[in-house]
Amino acid sequence: MAFTGNFLCTSFKQELLQAKHDFTASTGHTFKIALYTNSASFTAATTDYTVTNEVGASGTYSAGGGTLTNVTPTTSGTTAYADFADITFTSATITARGALIYNTTTGGGSGTTEAVAVLDFGADKTSTAGDFQIAFPTADASNAIIRLA
Repeated sequence: MAFTGNFLCTSFKQELLQAKHDFTASTGHTFKIALYTNSASFTAATTDYTVTNEVGASGTYSAGGGTLTNVTPTTSGTTAYADFADITFTSATITARGALIYNTTTGGGSGTTEAVAVLDFGADKTSTAGDFQIAFPTADASNAIIRLA
């Protein structure tokens, strides 16, 4: 099994402290999500988007994945969090085991494809000439996709 859980990439954590990622909804950086087969291999040391073992283009899914809609970061108690709106690839025939969220904005980090987070779907997820949707968890201090507690 190539995916081993959900995690934030170590380079992303460092780049946050260097103020290289802007999640502000209307003026922030552009983040994308790419889908991968079970053959993909990601670790906390992953630093950039890769085409290796990315699922094939189908329907509205194309190489590099889809652009995410940022939800402006907020806080609850002592936890800060950021989130994205759900994304759907239509008319797609896809089998994916996981995904990589990455920043495509020049200056976000060392280049233009800085890794943010790796998502493990827990098993292969499939769509056949239909919708492939990624539903992000509730945007709150306990569940948002990116949380700093």
